[in-house]
Amino acid sequence: MNHDTLYLIKPHFVEQGKTYYCPDCAEMTGLREYYPALKQHIDVRWVDFARPRPELVALLGEDNQSCPVLVLSAMPPGLPARLKVKSANGHAFVTGAREIGEYLAHVRGIGLPH
Repeated sequence: MNHDTLYLIKPHFVEQGKTYYCPDCAEMTGLREYYPALKQHIDVRWVDFARPRPELVALLGEDNQSCPVLVLSAMPPGLPARLKVKSANGHAFVTGAREIGEYLAHVRGIGLPH
């Protein structure tokens, strides 16, 4: 079974002497806990906050290294036009916590973000 891959920024990173976490990445981590069945379909890769993010640059190009990003194993049929699925280097992907949540609601049957 092919899995989608969710790229998230590692928590507890330091920038300009302060420690941070990415709120959108934390939302995605929580979504996987709300809906544990998602773990059967989505692999998670943690990347450093600092750019460039080599793994994402190699996969999607320098312009598409923002997180969170869900890289799709295959493009599902019948997606509503409102879903913002992008493509680069032959890979389909969805960026942003809310957009990923809407995609997963359609494809995996979870609740929609409110």
